Amino acid sequence: MADAVDEAAARIGAAAGSLAPRLGIVLGSGLGAVARQIADARTLPYADLPGFPVSSVAGHENRLVLGTLAGLPVACLEGRTHFYEGHGSGVMAVPIRALRRSGIEALLLTNAAGSLRREVGPGRLMLIVDHINFQPGNPLIGANDERVGPRFPSLREAYDPKLRARLHEAAAAAGIALAEGVFLACAGPSFETPAEIRAFRVLGADAVGMSIVPEVILARHCGLSVAAVSVITNLAEGIAEEPASHAQTLAAAAQAAGDLSRLIASFCAGLAEGWD
Repeated sequence: MADAVDEAAARIGAAAGSLAPRLGIVLGSGLGAVARQIADARTLPYADLPGFPVSSVAGHENRLVLGTLAGLPVACLEGRTHFYEGHGSGVMAVPIRALRRSGIEALLLTNAAGSLRREVGPGRLMLIVDHINFQPGNPLIGANDERVGPRFPSLREAYDPKLRARLHEAAAAAGIALAEGVFLACAGPSFETPAEIRAFRVLGADAVGMSIVPEVILARHCGLSVAAVSVITNLAEGIAEEPASHAQTLAAAAQAAGDLSRLIASFCAGLAEGWD
């Protein structure tokens, strides 16, 4: 893995040139509109980056986009590979570590999620403040490389309070109603049962999905600050009248992509003016 990280980081650095990305962005299902805002874009297909897994899921473009967003140098992963695709919990280790090696300081994750709160319905954005991990395994299982991060990393403030405050400021500036809540990660690919959703609500979850958490663990392990925003694409089973589907996810994500794009642009503009 170390060789793949080194080679991928070298190719990213060569493509970026003098750009020096500071923020990494990971886009979830159907959220590619954000990448289309990036100026002076330089694109690298995942297939050209060692160790970068290619997702088979619709709505993931499988490419890295380098450029500037609202004046901030960024590296945007347009799509991710999920645990349920059969690659294991550490499938995103090389992309996250290669971005870190390329010089980014923080990672902004996005995904599509189901809401467990009726008042936060499809089309809304939810800032993640913490998570509950119901995915099997952990991306850090196995030998640890102390050069990457510690054997036992803390997840006490996995979602950086300062970045969360910045996102609330960005939402207010853009006129976007930004909810916040706890995200619960399931393995998928089947959607949850109504009984599971009732149990998750008792546990304190506000949204449920099949991604983000392994990437958060990997990012915190290697010293990156993390923030995450879920695009609410449906009310969870037992709350919604219609059964969940991926077609519904993509349609709702496309509708909400405008607000997400404006939020991320406002967030990047603020960081471009001053990181601290």
